[in-house]
Amino acid sequence: MQIQLTVNGKLKNIETPPNTLLVQVLREQLLLTGTHVGCDTAQCGACTVIMNGRAVKSCNMLAAQAAGAEITTIEGLAAADGTMHPMQAAFKECHGLQCGFCTTGMVMSAVDLCQHHPKASETEIRELLEGNICRCTGYQNIVKAVQQGAVAMAAG
Repeated sequence: MQIQLTVNGKLKNIETPPNTLLVQVLREQLLLTGTHVGCDTAQCGACTVIMNGRAVKSCNMLAAQAAGAEITTIEGLAAADGTMHPMQAAFKECHGLQCGFCTTGMVMSAVDLCQHHPKASETEIRELLEGNICRCTGYQNIVKAVQQGAVAMAAG
């Protein structure tokens, strides 16, 4: 089947079988490998992307369901000149990562969180990130990064 997506601001025409997952199209056809496959059951959040302004788990959605959508992956967050998105910079500055496997999904979820809950408390941040699993950090630095990123996003 033929589908059309706007991915990181670029229109893409994709030929794919109807049972192909969005994460497969992103990784295997568009070579956007920053979107990770962790669990294949939508529990870990490593595959999180922004679709039409909302965070979605791309391993739990058929590419056909995203037809016509605007998708932003981690590769599309930075500015054209390579300047990191405020949330990416906050994760770097606050050491909100260790192994890095969950980081891309965590950053995408954090961007969505801050767009829809710009003044979230620490407790709310922890609750809103429940769909993303990190096995390394203990979450403290991730929460700090989200708080710092929220301030930077609001200022920018």
